Amino acid sequence: QVQLVESGGGSVQSGGSLRLSCVASENTVRSNCMAWFRQAPGKEREAVARLGPFGFRHISSSAKGRFNASRDNAKNTAFLQMNSLKPEDTAVYYCAAITSPACPLDAGPYNFWGQGTQVTVSA
Repeated sequence: QVQLVESGGGSVQSGGSLRLSCVASENTVRSNCMAWFRQAPGKEREAVARLGPFGFRHISSSAKGRFNASRDNAKNTAFLQMNSLKPEDTAVYYCAAITSPACPLDAGPYNFWGQGTQVTVSA
C-alpha cells in the first residue's frame, strides 16, 4: 500500500506562489504515473498536472503558464510549483498515484491518494 504525504499548502494573496510536495512511501511509484488533482467546494475533482515515469508531463489548461510540475524519482517525490495564483485556484490539492505508467485524466483510476492540502488564494 503506497502512502502519499503532501505538504506546502497555505494561504496567499492573489499573484503569490506556493510549492507543494508529495512524498511516496515506496519506490514502486518510480515506474508509475503521479498526478496532482484539486477539488473546490461544490466542484468535481480535476487534474491539474500529470507526470509519467518516462518524461510525460501535462498541465491543465487552467494552470498552464502559471504552474509547473516535476518529480524526483530518486526521492519518490513529486512537486507542484504554483505561481501567479488566483482566487479561483482555491481548493484542496491532492497528490495521486496509479499502478500504471499511463496518466489518466479522470480521478477514478488512481489507486492511491494523499490526505490533501488546502490552498487558499485571497483577492
